[in-house]
Amino acid sequence: MNLPLHFGLLGTLEAGLIALLVGLLVYALWHRLCRWAGWTDGHAIGWACVIAVVASAGIDAWNLFYMGMMRLESPLYARLFLASIHDPNELGSRVVLEVAGAIGGVALGWLLFSSRSAGKNSNAA
Repeated sequence: MNLPLHFGLLGTLEAGLIALLVGLLVYALWHRLCRWAGWTDGHAIGWACVIAVVASAGIDAWNLFYMGMMRLESPLYARLFLASIHDPNELGSRVVLEVAGAIGGVALGWLLFSSRSAGKNSNAA
């Protein structure tokens, strides 16, 4: 995400909450688009999950993948790479909470918007 967050657990929780809001917003946009195009809720949920996870956890997940796959044999290269990451000690937990927050935001959006749509459909019948 590359936002100036706190360090430690507080920064991890902040990143998860931001990802939750991103998931909620992305689902709201996809819900409106899918209603306009006549698609099912499955399209909205699937694409909203993918976009929310990439938007909220993309950079941190890439840093975690890169750090695990690349051979940082030189202490200089390792130090330079770790200096580019905000709070490298909490990188793994931050990625987990960002992914969970993004998917949770999409699920929360689905609950909010599907209950409103179900209320409209039951009144029309």
